[in-house]
Amino acid sequence: MIRNNEKQPLVEDKSHEAEAVGSTRSNTHFEFINESIRDFSDEKQRQQFKKSITSIKIQNTKHIDTQDLDSYITRAKKAQQHWQATAVYQRSAALLRAADNITTHRDAIAGVIIREAGKTWREADAEVCEAIDFLRYYARCAIELSIPEILNDYPGEFNEHWIEPRGIVAVIAPWNFPLAIPLGMTVAALATGNAVILKPAEQTPYIAKMLVEKLHQSGIPKDILHLAPGLGETIGAQLVSDSRISTIAFTGSRQVGLNIIKTAYDTKPDQHFIKRVICEMGGKNAIIVDDSADLDQAIVGVRDSAFGFAGQKCSACSRCIVLESIHDSFVDRLVAATKTLEVGDPINPGTDIGPLIDQEAEHKAQCYINIGHAEGHCALAMSSPLSAEPHANRPFVGPHIFTGIQQHHSLANDEIFAPVLAVIKAKTFDEAIHIANATDYKLTGGVYTRKPSHLTKAKREFNVGNLYLNRNITGALVARQPFGGFGLSGIGEKAGGVHYLRQFTVPRVCSENTMRRGFVPETFDM
Repeated sequence: MIRNNEKQPLVEDKSHEAEAVGSTRSNTHFEFINESIRDFSDEKQRQQFKKSITSIKIQNTKHIDTQDLDSYITRAKKAQQHWQATAVYQRSAALLRAADNITTHRDAIAGVIIREAGKTWREADAEVCEAIDFLRYYARCAIELSIPEILNDYPGEFNEHWIEPRGIVAVIAPWNFPLAIPLGMTVAALATGNAVILKPAEQTPYIAKMLVEKLHQSGIPKDILHLAPGLGETIGAQLVSDSRISTIAFTGSRQVGLNIIKTAYDTKPDQHFIKRVICEMGGKNAIIVDDSADLDQAIVGVRDSAFGFAGQKCSACSRCIVLESIHDSFVDRLVAATKTLEVGDPINPGTDIGPLIDQEAEHKAQCYINIGHAEGHCALAMSSPLSAEPHANRPFVGPHIFTGIQQHHSLANDEIFAPVLAVIKAKTFDEAIHIANATDYKLTGGVYTRKPSHLTKAKREFNVGNLYLNRNITGALVARQPFGGFGLSGIGEKAGGVHYLRQFTVPRVCSENTMRRGFVPETFDM
């Protein structure tokens, strides 16, 4: 069996150069060997894999207090000018070294994600690859972006456009992609010459600590990049309101994102610039399946989009809108296909769906399952493996599918972030598009059809940031599918795209009259 690589680095992966990880780190105790191929049909290899994951020790990450944070911002402010003056080639070289460092430790880092975030091997490995892609892509984009642009060719006039760093960036990260998302936001800021204060999610601080250590080991100065673990109510709030922070890059809930935007744009008397906020705030994503679709393809696509990582992706499918003529047969086959998924301990390589992140997430999921029973018909309620909970140290909720859901129901509008799928019946493709657009979120969406007219209509009328046709709606790749939504799903350029880095810069233009009236001799100190 070839290892599960949903996402591959942009350039050649060197993980086949097997190397023990523990020898390069003083504060972790990994017994992990990178492998180019894992044959999980071999009992010996499965047991070795589980032993390696179990050997990883997740260390406590101490929360900082507000005085610590003030000190970090002061040090970052002092270091900013030096980092800004550092040649972009040197900054990018450090990021490329970090990419190589993470590639070398790819399996071990995936193991940490399994332990701290509860991801399956497939999901964790894909996330590590995405992180590597962000490092290499942004490091190269930054060099191209740094080249001044000559504007027009007008006699007697020289016009030039260039960019400069904005200043200190606060990165406020989520728990569901605890490595790739914070690293992507952090690297974009560093590559363009900014200092960074990274506040990790409270559920996954150790992965963020590893991330910062890797960047420091690769040459990013410690005063330029600070880890600020702590509570959102204190550390996060202080970061957002501090007048020395120029940019806030946030991924998380809509409620927190809107509060950040409101607070950040309240300019203080000692603040001499307007902050920029880059927000990614979730989705209520839909896949439309019409009566011409290849159902073999559509069923697997809907199933994997809805239940991968237990539905805890902002791009996950939460609504499936099916044309009336194929509704019943589609649901029957979707239920049968979902039953084949293995729900269990993520430490087992054969697990398809792991646990939820914490008890709060389970409580929310159970609330919406109860709502689903009241609003529609439960077509599938897979049980959770209670025996796995003590070992995984997290709660499980099996996949649930509800039919008979209507546009006005809570299950059709609220972001649940759990393996709960609402199936909505539509009479026509036009009605399906209308239902799909009827939420405030505009993040991802998908259509399964073999009708060219429906593909064209979907491109024109399905209002989402990332539209996928005849494929699943998760797993965006850096540079290939730049990612981000609009509406109440977020503001800002798409992550993993060529325009993303510009958000961390200030554009400048100079216009010079070159029709000089001679030159004035200058003297220089030798």
